[in-house]
Amino acid sequence: MEKGTFKPYIPAEKTPLELTAVSVVVGMLLAILFGGANAYLGLRVGMTISASIPAAVISMAVIRVLLKRDSILENNMVQTIGSAGESVAAGCIFTLPAMFMWAQEWGTETPSMVEIAIVAFIGGVMGVLFMVPLRKALIVKEHGVLPYPEGTACAEILLAGEGKESSAKTIFAGLGLAAVYKFVTDGLKVFPSEIAYSFERFKGSEIGIDVLPALLGVGYICGYRVSSVLFAGSILMWFCILPCIAFYGADEVIFPATKMIQELSPGAMWSSFGRYIGAGALAAGGIISLVKALPLIVDTFKKSLGSFGGGHTTLRTDQDLSMKFIIGGIIAMAALMVIVPVIPISPMGAALVVIFGFFFATVSSRIVGIVGSSNNPVSGMTIASLLFISIIFVANGNVGQEGMMAVIAIGSIICIVAAIAGDTSQDLKTGYILGATPVKQQMGELVGVFVSALTVGGVLYLLNAAWGFGSKELAAPQAMLMKMIVEGVITANLPWDLVFMGAAIAVVVELLGLPVLAFAIGLYLPIYLTAPLFIGGLIRRIWEAKKYQSDKIKEAAINNGTLMASGMIAGEGIVGIVLALLAVLNVDTDISGTINLGEIGSIVAFIALICVMIYTIESGKKNA
Repeated sequence: MEKGTFKPYIPAEKTPLELTAVSVVVGMLLAILFGGANAYLGLRVGMTISASIPAAVISMAVIRVLLKRDSILENNMVQTIGSAGESVAAGCIFTLPAMFMWAQEWGTETPSMVEIAIVAFIGGVMGVLFMVPLRKALIVKEHGVLPYPEGTACAEILLAGEGKESSAKTIFAGLGLAAVYKFVTDGLKVFPSEIAYSFERFKGSEIGIDVLPALLGVGYICGYRVSSVLFAGSILMWFCILPCIAFYGADEVIFPATKMIQELSPGAMWSSFGRYIGAGALAAGGIISLVKALPLIVDTFKKSLGSFGGGHTTLRTDQDLSMKFIIGGIIAMAALMVIVPVIPISPMGAALVVIFGFFFATVSSRIVGIVGSSNNPVSGMTIASLLFISIIFVANGNVGQEGMMAVIAIGSIICIVAAIAGDTSQDLKTGYILGATPVKQQMGELVGVFVSALTVGGVLYLLNAAWGFGSKELAAPQAMLMKMIVEGVITANLPWDLVFMGAAIAVVVELLGLPVLAFAIGLYLPIYLTAPLFIGGLIRRIWEAKKYQSDKIKEAAINNGTLMASGMIAGEGIVGIVLALLAVLNVDTDISGTINLGEIGSIVAFIALICVMIYTIESGKKNA
């Protein structure tokens, strides 16, 4: 697109409602909602879902339908604030649970909610501030070049939702259905949420499925290609690697296991061997993704730094936070890391945060412009940071428990910086298309960061108290990986043979042209988690292949399924947190002694859930 030809939906000369008390309050509530739901989801399956689109739809339902307000920029502000919660949660759950697991292993105190809040706040603020000077280079000058798929889609939904409320009804229907379903299976325990079967004559193998709505929804949103690759990784682990270990090492005690292989269940074998192989694949996949992005990184720095900040303007649609505020804010955050005693970060650590944070904020902001937030290699950036920082700490003799905690604290902030920078760039793209005021959006991002930072610690504490990180209920795959990387470098006490096996598998997958990170996550996760993801992706694939009267009708049907899936994810996440709270309070909701439908009930309920999703997809044709 030629420069100067783009005209936003709301002209710069108009000043509709935007950053209002209503948009701030509703946005804050959605930030808490989607932050908590994504924290639960990410700790369970290692993936989070962008909250921008569901937040936009819900904002239209609340502001336009209930409150009878008609400013599209006010709706946009709600999704800007609300989506920050998901990004802060993603950055935190990928790293901070490692501190909780170490505290349990070492018998030390867990990180306080004050420490978590400050880490999240610093990372979030720096992520926003680092991205702001890049807006003109990435959003404005590259308009028509960088697609920003999720930011553009969010803008289209807000534009299409002018005067419509059917989309919001679909999200709320999915939310309500999933909430009831989750409470019945995991709260009342009327039927088990997990079905698993081990093959005695095929030692080490296991098949199963978690019959839960969020997993089905995630699979649908990810699509068939990603979900099938995830499932393929699990098949390789549970029907090839673990059985091979069981077959050839039956009478052996192999490190890190402490019993003979033949005495171990498939789950115990995965815990002893499989997770290290999966971790190696994840680490290699993250590094491969980062290496592949190097040309893009170099190009980003050349283009972004060349127009760093741009010039001053009085045009409403071209106003950013001042450079004085940005530089002052970054200095203040760096100082906060050093002077606040609850954060174990030295001046050297603060300098590393600023250097790596700026670097990966720049990278993240441009990468999401090409592949979207869902494919942003934040894990790879964090892995690279942790490896480099761990080596620096070892070289300086800063080892032991304090050294490991400091490395994770630094890595956590960098991870949050990268996640928030990507989210901010997507939101600013949405605002650019709609004609929002950038400086107000940037202030909205900071509001979302603030409220999310205040609440994410409580969510982590609640989930850890209920089930514990690294448990069957909360595998926390990324955090477990980050923990293992830091331990491996600083203590040199890892089964490196297994890690390198996983890395070799990741290289093979990359050479085959498959999505390496998706395969690695599937390799790491139990098969009963990836099976429902595959079913969700398969449903979408079937309907994508169906012939409709027009592409518009097909798109409306598939999008309706996406809205339903988003609601299902949010609904299960909310009830998951409620159940965690009840578990901590020792409130027993189990009625399985009176009503128990068994595994047959699980199968019937899951089939019914699939049928509801199919019906929802088909009913979406009415919205075309």
